Amino acid sequence: MAIGTNIHTYFNGTWHNEDLAVMKAADHGSWLGTNVFDGARFFEGVHPDLEAHCARTNRSAEALMITPTVTTEQLIEIVKEGLALFAKDAAVYIRPMYWALEGGHMGVLAKEGETGFAVSLEQVPMAPAQATSRLTTTRFRRPTLDSAIVNAKAGCLYPNNARMLMEARAKGFDNVLSLDALGNVAETATANIFMVRDGEIFTPIANGCFLAGITRARHIKNLRADGYTVHETVLGYDDFHNADEVFSSGNMSKVTPVSAFDETQYNVGPVTQRVRELYWDWALSGKD
Repeated sequence: MAIGTNIHTYFNGTWHNEDLAVMKAADHGSWLGTNVFDGARFFEGVHPDLEAHCARTNRSAEALMITPTVTTEQLIEIVKEGLALFAKDAAVYIRPMYWALEGGHMGVLAKEGETGFAVSLEQVPMAPAQATSRLTTTRFRRPTLDSAIVNAKAGCLYPNNARMLMEARAKGFDNVLSLDALGNVAETATANIFMVRDGEIFTPIANGCFLAGITRARHIKNLRADGYTVHETVLGYDDFHNADEVFSSGNMSKVTPVSAFDETQYNVGPVTQRVRELYWDWALSGKD
């Protein structure tokens, strides 16, 4: 289902000016969920970290035992060709994807080399700078690598996130602060998470139960270059209740201030505002 408008789809070597049907009922990816994707953004004439997102698409495919069929460099050129179909001031969600076409051993393992590939470009506005999110706890946990392929950006992982969001909505919140199997804070249901205390920034250390995002890494790099101390460490719910500021980080909106975690309220503080300034300054500089 589309989340945007003005959709263009790359499939079988050409661009189509529609939300094209690309999968068949008997495709392995349809009935066994062997599909991966990535998300990048085009806004204000730039596509920050496009190479990193394209490279991760191929790594995700390999992690899900799907054979990638285009190189990172080829994927970048395909995306740029598609972006030329949009107005220069358009905000576009860039979604390359792979899925397995045929089954291999016992029908469950994907057959090597039998891969579907497409790129979907959708016009989706960037979230307004003043948008905030309210978080709550969830009874659902992030899986570990021994029970799910968490080192891939795979569609099969998202139903777990969806039930977290359903729980949050039932409690009157926008999103959740999820835990890993050991009870440490991992991320929200849709993005990485940061907190600020006494002018220093803290984020959960990447421990293999969640994707340490490309935008997350960019924020850490930008903040450290600006003189901030950033800790990647083990965090719990109490740490977030005692934080001065909290913000989430993801490709879709880049920076989203958090205004509440259950009963704890936060202001959109100076560090959160600076993170956004630093990201936009870097992105508009054209340094990909």
